[in-house]
Amino acid sequence: MTKKELALKAVEALKTEYPDALCSLTASNPLELLIATRLSAQCTDARVNLVTPALFSRYPTLEDYCNADVLEVEDLIRSCGFYHTKAKDIVTMAQQIRDQFGGKVPDTIEDLTSLQGVGRKTANLIMGDIYKKPAVVTDTHLIRLANRIGLVETKDPVKVETALRKLLPPEESNDFCHRTVLHGRAVCTARKANCEKCCMQEFCKKKI
Repeated sequence: MTKKELALKAVEALKTEYPDALCSLTASNPLELLIATRLSAQCTDARVNLVTPALFSRYPTLEDYCNADVLEVEDLIRSCGFYHTKAKDIVTMAQQIRDQFGGKVPDTIEDLTSLQGVGRKTANLIMGDIYKKPAVVTDTHLIRLANRIGLVETKDPVKVETALRKLLPPEESNDFCHRTVLHGRAVCTARKANCEKCCMQEFCKKKI
């Protein structure tokens, strides 16, 4: 079986197991999703979702973030960890979006990664969820599962992204990433691969 065939099997198995491929972060617009994703670094999505309602209520518009007091933002996001850096990034990225992109969250990987604190993982999430373009969000779950399944032999996020862009159908790639997060939390965890419960056990490299 080629890696492309293996990828298609994984896509179909996860699609059946998790038909609703939704982002775990709660947001109502592109800016909120961008901010929530920045907060999720070294922090669980569940924790971010507890923090963002107060943050989004306090700063409902881009201009509000541009004019925000960094110390006040820090207080609101403190429990997400690394709050000094994250608060500064949030205010700076808002100012960049206003000054360099006409107040609109950019729609290319290159422009998104030019924003303060935005890496390829965040950029791909915005590309896929907001702009519905092919995206590969290489978080820890995707990297772990892609290696265990046998799709890649590297833990380097950029190399995983590059490899999976060649293997996954473009129209399926974003949802596949969301489904690997769900599967990585429920079954194929970092601590243990619960192969007996896995929908991919028939073809997963780790199982066979």
